[in-house]
Amino acid sequence: MKTLLRTLAAGALIAGLALTAAASAQDYPTKPVTVVVPFSAGGPTDTVARLIAEVMSKDLGQQVVVQNVGGAGGTLGAGQVATAPNDGYTLLVHHIGMSTAPTLYRSLPYNPETDFAPIGLVTAVPMTLVARKGFEPNTLADLTAYIKANGENVTYAHAGIGSASQLCGMLLMDALDAPMTTVPYQGAGPAMTDIIGGQVDMICDQSTNTTSQIKAGEVKAYAVTSPERLANFPDLPTTAEGGLDQVQVTVWHGLYAPAGTDAAIISRLEAALQTALADATVISRFAELGTTPVTAAEATPDALSKQLSSQIVLWRGIIEAAGVYAD
Repeated sequence: MKTLLRTLAAGALIAGLALTAAASAQDYPTKPVTVVVPFSAGGPTDTVARLIAEVMSKDLGQQVVVQNVGGAGGTLGAGQVATAPNDGYTLLVHHIGMSTAPTLYRSLPYNPETDFAPIGLVTAVPMTLVARKGFEPNTLADLTAYIKANGENVTYAHAGIGSASQLCGMLLMDALDAPMTTVPYQGAGPAMTDIIGGQVDMICDQSTNTTSQIKAGEVKAYAVTSPERLANFPDLPTTAEGGLDQVQVTVWHGLYAPAGTDAAIISRLEAALQTALADATVISRFAELGTTPVTAAEATPDALSKQLSSQIVLWRGIIEAAGVYAD
């Protein structure tokens, strides 16, 4: 009899916890949500995150706060989210680095495919080849010839190990068979500051981080890495037009929660993300930065999961061939 009572009590407790969890998911969110950006403030991923966070705040009825946790090529912030409570109040906006980290870091403290719950893709951002104003080359043809001739005398900035700017630089140096002297920074923002200040020669960075500087004439632009020219820079050639067919990089961004987050919470966040990506102001601001939001079909957990898995395979081959590792 006592055993039966204990069994019934345990069952009641489990049922009660399940009902509490269901009610919690249904009421979500009841407090502010933090979105971790694993890079410094002012960089391209930070810009993307802040644009969608503003609209998601309105849709969710709670403030969505962006927190910058830079360091270790984005793995520090990502690792923080991987071990955060899976209650939907700590999220991650990360870019292509989620797919390169498993190869770049031999002792990565998390698994991008199993330690996160995908919510949806956000945008795919083309990159631009830019340099300090006083840099000698004036055209893409001039630039490729100059790098081939001067090699390690050219200083190339990037936002850290595993950053999109590092990956683009690797592809460029491989295509030209000319290693440059790389200068790593703690984020794209500081790297761009030194490009403008003339402390370093050039960078390949996302259009979200270079558009305003190009328009203001603060940097010299050479090419875009997208298959087609950008509408806001119609005179800027593609890398393919300059014979650099393999230097084509589109930096996709995704929104994640910790693994094990309740499906109802994921669905609520997915809906808020899609609302943000359909917002007229977000679309307009993205366009100003040379990109567009993904479609509703792409802003889903399944689409992000498939993108992540396929990109891990793609970049593994490229990184292993280059022999570049973070540890």
